[in-house]
Amino acid sequence: MARRKEKKENSGLKTLVIFLAILVIAFPAAAFGYIYFKLNVMHDSTADESILNETNFQSEKGITNILLAGTDGRPGEKNSRSDAMMILTVDSKNKSLKLTSLNRDTYVNIPGYGEQKLTHAYAYGGANLLVETIENNFEIDIQNYAVVDFYSFMDIVDTLGGVEVDVHENEISEINKFIRNETYKWSGETGPMQLVEHSGVQKLNGYQTLSYARIRKNDSTQERDRRQRQVIEGLMNGVKDLPVTKYPKLLDTILPYVKTNMKPTEIISLAGKILGIGNLSISQIEFPLANYSTSVTLPGKGFIIKFDESSLNILHDFIFKNIIP
Repeated sequence: MARRKEKKENSGLKTLVIFLAILVIAFPAAAFGYIYFKLNVMHDSTADESILNETNFQSEKGITNILLAGTDGRPGEKNSRSDAMMILTVDSKNKSLKLTSLNRDTYVNIPGYGEQKLTHAYAYGGANLLVETIENNFEIDIQNYAVVDFYSFMDIVDTLGGVEVDVHENEISEINKFIRNETYKWSGETGPMQLVEHSGVQKLNGYQTLSYARIRKNDSTQERDRRQRQVIEGLMNGVKDLPVTKYPKLLDTILPYVKTNMKPTEIISLAGKILGIGNLSISQIEFPLANYSTSVTLPGKGFIIKFDESSLNILHDFIFKNIIP
């Protein structure tokens, strides 16, 4: 199936590590054993720690880079691509949180497979190959990763009681198209299908929000990113406002869909670093940068994005020096 420029990137899924950090730290110390057991369920025993522990590329003390990947597997599929990829930077040195979106169509050299779209790395070799590909091409050390199945997205939103976003008039038909054709069925709902009937600020349920996040042909990449940021902010606000009594349910909702190399003690340590920053606002950029990249269509490859290697300095300045381009 032909791939178009406006590809779906379910970026709302990738606040997962922040969710877990907030949830873990919020529980009283007496519940440590319960939390440890829960978090241990999602540990990925196939993680290649040798790749994660190497420091072949740029890294700095006090700065932790975590790859967040959302997979796009459908029912019955054995292999899936990483449909959305982000680097979450927990910067204790500059007291900031940063999120770098990596465009799935970025043309990179995948070890053992040659030049391909970045999205294919996960399908070829899972999280290990995706981490290696990102490190080699973007010259940044990744310390940890978390991979989440995008079906969890709907359950998380519903557990939070919905997510508030500002729906534009020209987005309604695309949202409802995805609801009718895909997301309502995927959600497993048995009640009446709820379509989005009007524009404006409103709270969307799980399958409505997933449809909103998946809009890709309606307008520009910038507008797609705006929608994704709204979803991320809505999810974060939902977690902040969630009563403590509902934390166990949210944790139980998230965990079955997640695989990470981090052990429970590492997640708890990460929670301390995040909350130590104090401000949970997130600075965001998308890479490749628009002014330092070219988009072309190649035979047999489809639509791809090539980046100027000089722009890696700008990426590194954002992650390590807190300089927003």
